[in-house]
Amino acid sequence: MAVSLKIFRHPSDQPATLRVGSRLDKYRIVKRLGEGGFATVYAAQDLVEDRQVALKIPDNRYVSNSQSLDDLQREVRIMARMHHPAVLPLKDARFIDGHFVIVSPLGEETLADRLTRRISRAAALDFAAQMISAVAYAHEQRILHRDIKPENFILFPEQVIRLTDFGLARIEHGGHEMSGSGTLGYIAPEQAMGHPNYRSDVFSLGLVLYRLFAGDLPEYPFETLPGFHKLRRGLSRDFVALIRKAIEPAPNKRYRDAVAMHNAMNRIRYPLTNRSIMLRGPAAA
Repeated sequence: MAVSLKIFRHPSDQPATLRVGSRLDKYRIVKRLGEGGFATVYAAQDLVEDRQVALKIPDNRYVSNSQSLDDLQREVRIMARMHHPAVLPLKDARFIDGHFVIVSPLGEETLADRLTRRISRAAALDFAAQMISAVAYAHEQRILHRDIKPENFILFPEQVIRLTDFGLARIEHGGHEMSGSGTLGYIAPEQAMGHPNYRSDVFSLGLVLYRLFAGDLPEYPFETLPGFHKLRRGLSRDFVALIRKAIEPAPNKRYRDAVAMHNAMNRIRYPLTNRSIMLRGPAAA
C-alpha cells in the first residue's frame, strides 16, 4: 500500500479535540494506549479496511514549528524506507483535521509489557533472533535507531515482534555529533556524550536481551551483573558471550554493528544447553 507523505506544511485549520469515538478521516479512535513526552498513541478502527490500527499523534505544540516538522518528516521517511518482517511498517502519515497522524498496524502489547510475565527460553530466543535481525537490517540501511528499549518492540500474534519508534533515528553519515538523546538505563555511554554510532545501538540491544533472559537490568558501569546466574540458566556459553560482548562499556570491545552481531548469532548452532533448539543458518537481515 502506498504511504501518504503529506506533511510539508502545517494546515491552517484548528485541530479537532480527540476523544474515544472521534473520527479522523477514515479512522475512528477506540482507546488511548499510551502517552509519551511528545506524542499520544491510540488504538483506532480503519473504517475502510475494517481493521484495527495504531495512531501516533504528536502534541500540536510540538508540530507548531518548522524544526519539529522537519523531525517528523525525517521519522516518516525513515519508516517508509524500512521493509523487514521485524520492523513495524508505516501505513499512512499526514495531517488530518489539524493533527499530524502516523498510522501503523496495531500490535498486542510491548515487550516491556510482556516482560512482566514469565517467558520460556524458546520464546525468548525467538524474540532475540527477530530483534537482532531488525536492528541489523536498520544498520544495513545506514539507520541509527538511538532508542532501542523494550517499549519500542511491539508483539503481534504468532510470536512476531517488531521494532518501532524511529523518532530519534538518523541516517548515519559518520563523524558527526548528535544530541545525547536516548532512554536512561539503555543508552550507551558514548551516545550520552553526544557520539552515537552503530555500536551504541548494539549496546542498547544487548541490554534488552540481558533483561529478557535475566529479568534484571544492569546499571552502568556494570561492576556487578544482577541476575547473571539466571541469565546463564539453560543458555549456551556462546550465546551468553554474545550478550556479554554486546554490553561491553568500551565501544571497541562490542560488535561493530548489529550486522556483525547478527552474523555471530547465526554461528551459534545450539543456543540452549539442552540443544532443543538449533539455529538453521542466517535469517534475513
